[in-house]
Amino acid sequence: MRGMPVPTTTVADGLAAAAEEGRICVLAARGHRDLQQCVSVYPTLFPSPPVDGAMLGALALSTAFIAPWCTAEQLRIANRASLWVTAEDWMVDSVATSLDSVKTIASACVAVAGGATPAAGDALGRFLAEIRDELAAAPAFAGARSLWRDEVDRMLTAEVVEWQWRAARAADDRQLPTFVEYLDNADNYGASFVNVSHWLATADEETLGHLPELTAASREVQKILRLVNDMASYERDLKTGDLNALMLGVDRDEINRHVAERIDACRALLQELESTCAREARYLAREVGFTSGFYRGTDYWGTVER
Repeated sequence: MRGMPVPTTTVADGLAAAAEEGRICVLAARGHRDLQQCVSVYPTLFPSPPVDGAMLGALALSTAFIAPWCTAEQLRIANRASLWVTAEDWMVDSVATSLDSVKTIASACVAVAGGATPAAGDALGRFLAEIRDELAAAPAFAGARSLWRDEVDRMLTAEVVEWQWRAARAADDRQLPTFVEYLDNADNYGASFVNVSHWLATADEETLGHLPELTAASREVQKILRLVNDMASYERDLKTGDLNALMLGVDRDEINRHVAERIDACRALLQELESTCAREARYLAREVGFTSGFYRGTDYWGTVER
């Protein structure tokens, strides 16, 4: 057919590639079903929209394509941690009505991450406790419990900071953080929490010995994800009042240049990690690649006016 690109692979290569892609989609389908079950258990955390079937499918697809060497069971914690970040973000951005209520959410979740029993009626805390208790069955968790708690704390501390920025902007639209301040607060994106949760569930002893370096690399990756997300969600953020890098005196060309520079720096960082943590370095590289490609066409949230 005229105008169609000429394939550059053989039929055999194309068949093998498609078979592998089909296998990865099976991982995503199984993950999607598990996420649907989570939503049915905690319906107050996941209103539809924005948490619709397409969003759950996209979350499961992202995890499967970022770590395709895993089994569906090995991806369960990463999927559920990603879904928990979605619930936490919804509670802070759309349910909380005051700084005190945001701080209450944050302190309750950090306490649960540290081992506390969730309060009656605290669905967000109960879901986090489920993730915590499942992780506790992994051999690595006993020695890294405080690291996992710290990831929850960092993410929620960053959420409190962003909530204050949004409140200040609502009172006076000139009150904005700088671009650097905003990017330094990227822990509220939640990717590092998900990554550390996944590594604690799946990594071997040698990898666990390099968790500090991996976590530092994850934070650099997270900043890239924050920026590519913002470019995809700008129009929606204008309507909902969420902060976005494009509101902070930089344009798309500048952010694209910034992303390219950060990807180059991350590539060098991950090449260094490859000698000791090859699988996890590859995981982070695929996280950047998949997310950058995904956000060229859409984002995860369904349409909703906040």
